Amino acid sequence: MAWVVKVIGKDGDHQPAVMTTGLPLMRWTEKGSRNVQSLRPEGKRSMVRSLLVLAMVVLLLTSCESDYPATGAAQQNEQGGTPPRPVRLVAAVADTVPRGTVVTGTLAAEDQVVLSFKVAGRLSGISVDLGSRVRKGQRLAHLDPTDFRLRVQQAEAALQQARARLGLPLNGTDDRVEPERTPLVRQARAMFDEAKRTHDRMDTLWERQLISRAELDAAAANLQVAEGRYQDAIEEVRIRQAVLAERRSELKIARQQLIDSELLAPSDGAVRQRHASVGEYLAAGTPIITMVRIHPLRLRLAVPERVAPSIRIGQPVNVKVEGDHNIYRGQVARLSPAINEEDRTLLIEAEVSNEDGRLRPGAFAEAEIVIDPGEPAVLVPASAIVTFAGLEKVLTVQDGMSVEKRVQTGRRFGDRVEIVSGLEPDEQVVAEPGNLVAGQPVTVMP
Repeated sequence: MAWVVKVIGKDGDHQPAVMTTGLPLMRWTEKGSRNVQSLRPEGKRSMVRSLLVLAMVVLLLTSCESDYPATGAAQQNEQGGTPPRPVRLVAAVADTVPRGTVVTGTLAAEDQVVLSFKVAGRLSGISVDLGSRVRKGQRLAHLDPTDFRLRVQQAEAALQQARARLGLPLNGTDDRVEPERTPLVRQARAMFDEAKRTHDRMDTLWERQLISRAELDAAAANLQVAEGRYQDAIEEVRIRQAVLAERRSELKIARQQLIDSELLAPSDGAVRQRHASVGEYLAAGTPIITMVRIHPLRLRLAVPERVAPSIRIGQPVNVKVEGDHNIYRGQVARLSPAINEEDRTLLIEAEVSNEDGRLRPGAFAEAEIVIDPGEPAVLVPASAIVTFAGLEKVLTVQDGMSVEKRVQTGRRFGDRVEIVSGLEPDEQVVAEPGNLVAGQPVTVMP
């Protein structure tokens, strides 16, 4: 089956043509519009088939190029295109930055101690409470001192008595004494000397046969008694010296108990908890106050095993805590000798300065351990980085067109970002690309 097409020109003449593809007869108007003038099937087919063929002809003819000029928008694209966008370029800078590893940990007090009295007594006063800052040597609490003062007076009287028995002044600190110079020993010594002289005279008279044997034996016995009393006097003086030393120690103990009736701060710190109230009778060792030392603080960190070989004592540590934008300085102070087998980490401790007390023990902290203070790096402004769908890139300019370059970023240093890969030093990038895309014409601003 074939179709006959009549083409009507501008002068009205008819130019029939036979289409072998089964196209219907079409008519061109003077204005160039396409209209179907007549359809003459050479054979009879169903109406449905005719309509389908007609639709194909319409599609074919609409795809043909018109003899008339394009619209105004098309003419603008063909003649001028999109105007170039002005951009400013900056160079990637080669610099040295500190290399470190970031870990998290918990701040802990340098020392935490539960304070209590060494002696029993009634709590007479307490001058601190929760959160109070204290200084070393500051009095925190005290017991009723009456009993302790009486014990000191009793010990002083006993000491004076012991000194008097040795012939020493009642008041003094020198307890040294020579036994031979004490009254007791001098008396015994005199009796011993007298008995010895008497024995010597009786022995001379015995040799001359002027006295009886009984009188000589009596003189010898008196000499032995006197000698024994002399030795006993020396021992008595030594015992009194020991008693004097004992009384001296008892006085020191009494005075120390009076001192111990006051509770003093062992170091600078803060009160974490108060356990007792005024008026309570407290046994020795009863908890009174829990105190923590908050300067410096200990930061306990678990460092991954892969980083552990690079950690050294003395390395700087930069610490940040939640809700505080300040960065606190510290340094690595202690290293564990072994790796934890459960999580394959190395436990370390850093000391963090906390003179103003802004950091609190128990707080969660993020720490950067500076492993190398001067590692080479390539840096660009943070505004030059474009992130889309998780991919990071920068835009450069080549032949007046913007070009994308995939990069991998590292750490951020203020308003600059480290480029790990994808960019070389001194390479020019667009400083603020905004919504600039690859392939867009640009002009570089001076």
